[in-house]
Parts: sequence; C-alpha cells; structure tokens
Amino acid sequence: MRELVTGIARLAAVAYRARPARFVLVITLAIVRAISGPGAAIAAGAATDAAVAGDGTRAAWAGALLVASGVTYAVLGQINFLMGLDLSRSVFERLQRDVIEATNGSDGIAHHERPDYADRLRVLTTDLEFFQYFAMEHVFSSVRVVVGGAVALAALTAVSPWLLLLPLAGALPVWAGRRAESVMGRARERAAQDARRATHLLGLATAPGPAKEIRLTRMGARIRELHASSYRRASSTVVRGELASGTLQGLALLLFGAAFIGSALFVVRSAVAGDASVGDVVLVITLASQIVAQLAEAQFLANSLQRIAAFMERLEWARSLVASRAIEAPLAAPESLADGIRFTDVRFTYPGTDAPVLDGVDLHLPAGGVVAIVGENGAGKSTLVKLLCRFYEPTHGVVRVDGTDLARIPVPEWRSRLTAGFQDFCRLETTARHTVGLGDLDRRDDDDAVLAALERAASTVILDRLPDGLDTHVGKSYTEGTELSGGQWQKLALGRAMMRDAPLVMLLDEPTSALDAEAEHRLFERYAASASRVARTTGAITVLVSHRFSTVRMADLILVVDDGRIREAGSHEELMEVPGGLYAELFALQAAQYS
Repeated sequence: MRELVTGIARLAAVAYRARPARFVLVITLAIVRAISGPGAAIAAGAATDAAVAGDGTRAAWAGALLVASGVTYAVLGQINFLMGLDLSRSVFERLQRDVIEATNGSDGIAHHERPDYADRLRVLTTDLEFFQYFAMEHVFSSVRVVVGGAVALAALTAVSPWLLLLPLAGALPVWAGRRAESVMGRARERAAQDARRATHLLGLATAPGPAKEIRLTRMGARIRELHASSYRRASSTVVRGELASGTLQGLALLLFGAAFIGSALFVVRSAVAGDASVGDVVLVITLASQIVAQLAEAQFLANSLQRIAAFMERLEWARSLVASRAIEAPLAAPESLADGIRFTDVRFTYPGTDAPVLDGVDLHLPAGGVVAIVGENGAGKSTLVKLLCRFYEPTHGVVRVDGTDLARIPVPEWRSRLTAGFQDFCRLETTARHTVGLGDLDRRDDDDAVLAALERAASTVILDRLPDGLDTHVGKSYTEGTELSGGQWQKLALGRAMMRDAPLVMLLDEPTSALDAEAEHRLFERYAASASRVARTTGAITVLVSHRFSTVRMADLILVVDDGRIREAGSHEELMEVPGGLYAELFALQAAQYS
C-alpha cells in the first residue's frame, strides 16, 4: 500500500508541475462529480418518502435535486475525461523526458551493461504509452471512486450500521486487483528478456539493412523459428500471469456478490418490519448498485494504479542508478596542457564481469602529441578511450591531467574540452547543418563553422550529394528526407567531431570503418594537420585508434595494446626495430594482405 500511495503521489507531483491550474481544476471537478453520484441516490430516497407521504413540495424539490445530480454526473464525466486526456499528454511529455534522462542523462554508460536495467527499461518504455491517454484519467477516476464511496458509506451508516459490511466486503476485490497487478507485473518482467529477443528478431527480419545477408545465407527460416519460440515463451509467461490474476479477481468478486445480495435482503426485511422506510430501500438499493459499479471500476483502477506506481518506482530506480556522484573539492579543467595525461597502474573491469579488460596500465600521452593506439580486437583499445571520455571510471589506479586527478574534474566540464568521433556514431536525422553543427551546440547554426568542420574532416564532398546543401534533411524520418550511405553518414559524423576547434583531447576511435584504407589514410593526414594546429594553441593531445597499421605510422607515439596491457610504445620506426616485436609482426601481416 505504501508503494502505491508513493507512486501516485509522484505522478500527481509530475502532473501539478506540468499544468498546476489544470490539475487543481480537474481534481475539483472530480470531487464534485463524486458527490453527485450518491447525491442522486439520496435524492431518490427522499423523493420516494415524500411521494409516499403525499408531500408534493418536498417530492418536487427532491426530484429536482435528483435530476440536477444526474445531469452533473453525466456532464462532468465528459468534461473530466477531455481535460484529463489533455493533462495526460502534458504528463506523457514530461515522463518521456524523464525516461530519456534516466537513460542518457548520466555521466557514465555502465548501466547499459546491466541486464536488469535492460529488462526494466523495456517495461518502462512499453508502459510509457499508457500515460499518454489513460493515466491521469484513471487517477481522477480513483479520486471520484474514493470520495463517492465515502459519501455512500455515510448514507448507508445512517440507514443501518450493519450495512457497513457491504463496503468492507467490497474492499476484497480492490485488494485482489492490487495483488493481480503485482502478479502481472512480475510476469511482464519475467517475459521481458524473451520479448526483447523477439522484438530484435522481428526488426532483423523486416529491416532493409540485413535483407541481403538473410537472403544470401537463407537464414530467414531460422530467424522465424527463433522469433516464434521467443514470442511463445514471452506470451506463455504473460498468459500464466493473466490466468493467475484473473482467478484471484474472480473469486473476490463472487464473495462480494454474496455480500451484495445479503445487504439487499436485509434492508427489504427491515422495511417490512417497519424499521426502515420505502425511501431507505430505494436509497440502499441505488447506493448498492452504485457501489457495485464503483467496486468493479475500483478493481480495474487498482490494476491501473498499481501499474502507475510500478512505473514510477522503476523510473525512480533508474534515476538513482544513473545519478551523478558528487565530487569533493572539484577542480577546474586546465585551459591548456603542458605535460599531458598519465595513466598510473590503471585497471578496469566491466560491470557484471570478472576478467579485467585493462590490467596495470602505465602510460604517458604527451601534450601536443599525436598518439595512435593499435592492437587486435578485444585488446582494450576502445576501453582506454572510454576512460579518457569518463564513460567509466578506473576500477583501480589513477588518471592525471597535468598532475590533476581526472576524477576531481566535473565530468561535464571535462567533456566540454574533448572532441571525438566513434565507430558507432549517431545518425542524427535532421538538417545536414545540425547533424554536423550539434558537435558544438553554441555554434550549431553557424554555417561558416559547419563548413570549416567538414573541411577539416575532408567531408565537403558530401555537400555535392545533398540537394539543398546544409538545409537538406537527412534520413528517412522526413518525407522529403535524403537517405545516405554508411560512408556519407560517417563523413557527417566526422565533421561533427571537428566542430570544436580548440579541445584539449581529440579522439578518433575507429570512426572510419565505412571508408577504404586510402580514404582513411587521407583523412588521418588531414586530422594530424588539424591536430598540429590545435596543439600549438592548447597543447592538445590527438588519439587515433585504428586496426589499420598503415594509417597510424604518422603518429608521434604508437601504443600497442595486447591482453589489457601496453606491450610496446614508440614511433613507427622504433617499433619496427624491436626484435620479435608485436607491432612489427602485425604490421608485416597487414602489409602482406595488401600486397
């Protein structure tokens, strides 16, 4: 019960912050409508007694009150629904933003590695649509049911205290409804993994990208088989939950039905014995009918409220998981670098795993230098970049920037001094200007800055393919959008990585996978020239990560990563002279492939 109240209170706070006046107005109308329901029953009882007594005036006034109560209940129902729907849209917008913030608003990305986070995030995103149409209407309906029930309870008590047993029996279906939603919530979470797999396989089977490979390998039948089995497992888990919850609710309703019949017989017998009036019989039967309807609604609402509370609890859990940690005595990021960045005995293990990806790394990235990181897949190259970007913090050891512990520098401030291009870059479907310009938010509308960034990235050629130049909408999200090839998307991403023209660290983490070796080599030459310009201004360090050894030989320092350690370090010439060296061996193997 505490979780339910807490969840509804959180949602009410969101609604009030979204539209304060509208929230208060709809709550007020819900209360007025709630009173009008049992008010009609009270008026019907009074009109009946007045008619039996032959009091025409009192019967007329009671009849007028009955009509007014009925009209109020009907009219306010439509008004409440429309206003609640409008408020739901505002709440939906805020909750969408909260879910996005709980997903991408953190300093790091470690939570993306957690299966429990993935499962809860799926339930969050699935349940989010519920808030667009129904959530607030169900909250206001709950207010109406509670207030109306309280008024009905008072009226029943006035007839006979024994009639209080009817609402007490009515609490049983409500409790059963809450229990049933808990059962369904656990079933949805158990089914989430299979449901995610089924969704992934459905996307794989219907997306245009994989279509060629699926047809060539004839794996379509296998994908359909895997999708069907995943979907069946998810569905059977949900169906079992529905059967269990439906059985629980059905039994509770049967018990309440028995209580309802007993209350009706009791009041009729009292009237026959002269202990109650005919109006009391009308009042009790009318109120009992309302209570039946309200309890059926309450049972439905209990499920919805439990779902709302569970959503708000999951959202709060996700927020706490990604919340930024306070830094004691934070230090400012340097304006320029004099010494560089040093890793001292750095170790790192990904969350949920045991084997370290980096183990005892000691290295110095000199200020103003161009540093290349090479090694085989899984050696730990990209992990070094992630630590530099503060996506993760070292499990052990320390990273220092000009002697300052990097952990003492606030993450947003440090990242404002970085620029980077990644292999898994964003495909921002907006105008080409903003697709590039968002690399430096303050200059996203500056055409000169955007064109200069594309020039530094050797990507201006893409403008010839865009019918409206920088005003072209790229991607399929727009009716008139221009679809791009993988290489063209990559050129825009590289331009975005060049938008900040005075960073402390410039990173390229294998962002040229869609380019051929010659194009990559030309790009890295252009990037190295840009790095030299920035280095003269800020002492910036340029870090290049590539699996193509021929393109990194221009670097001042080459780091060879193997099994989580820095095995070799030096210039291309120095490393080629190392007897039995790993770099020389890997370089020769790649050279043989191209010859």
